[in-house]
Amino acid sequence: MITVNHLTKCYGNCIAVDDLSFEIQDGHIYGVLGSSGAGKSTIMNIIAGCLPATKGWVYIDGCDIFNNPMAVRRLIGYFPEHLPLLCMNDTPTEYLQSVGEAKGMKGADLQKQIDSVIELTGIGSVRKRMISTLSKGYKQRVGVAQALLGNPKLIVLDEPTVGLNLIQTIEFHNLIRKLGEMYTILFSSHTFSEVQAVCEQVMLLSKGRLVAFDTPDNLGKLLKESNGIFFRVKAEKAAADALMKEKEFSTVWESTDQGDGTTSVCVKACEDDIRELYCRLFLSFSRNGMSIFEMTTRTIQAGQF
Repeated sequence: MITVNHLTKCYGNCIAVDDLSFEIQDGHIYGVLGSSGAGKSTIMNIIAGCLPATKGWVYIDGCDIFNNPMAVRRLIGYFPEHLPLLCMNDTPTEYLQSVGEAKGMKGADLQKQIDSVIELTGIGSVRKRMISTLSKGYKQRVGVAQALLGNPKLIVLDEPTVGLNLIQTIEFHNLIRKLGEMYTILFSSHTFSEVQAVCEQVMLLSKGRLVAFDTPDNLGKLLKESNGIFFRVKAEKAAADALMKEKEFSTVWESTDQGDGTTSVCVKACEDDIRELYCRLFLSFSRNGMSIFEMTTRTIQAGQF
């Protein structure tokens, strides 16, 4: 279904996606997992045809997305996290009518598809209400409904559960699982428990690179085996080092000045419960006025320090 070869995306000197290659097959739910800045949205936007690449190739169902973009877009339904503000004064029915017409549908075929996606996404009870008055959960369902118009083969959902409460998230996961029986789905999230709940295969990204591509169970085992913690904190290197020494978090760690007022720190865990150390690090730095922007577990290889 999707083949990505040596995909790279640069913004000036910043490399958002770094020589990425992978393949996904038809008829499954794939997760794209990573923290903020890992490159998830950039990859989703490139695959959806909304963003050019700096280097590399992407093929969807055998079509080159850069040389034949219109043909590829007919194969994709895309929901980029939020509905556009311009549709907020429409009803779901009116919005779907506009999207369907933009996709080249009309007449009885369009009305049939609108009725079908409304039923499939469970928004029939609010189809005549203004979108601006709907809950976040229903707004996201409307976003999925528009992605389904046009009978696409691939559905791309970029962090669609951000801002949902627990009940809405569970309901949305049920919807994705149901859609996974009919479509190939690419679903991004920054939360492992979420991709674990709905995805059959997960791509783990870090700084634009593919770190792992495996089942949620195997990836979970890999994460549990991590013996280190990486974090980036808003503090000068000297201040971060001083707090590490004061609290005696670990005898083995290293820090790097990022040159922008932040410091990255990699800590080797010296205790059995890495989760406890994770929490203690976060709380101690926060209480000392040093905001943590990024924090992940990491496997530290022998001899790394």
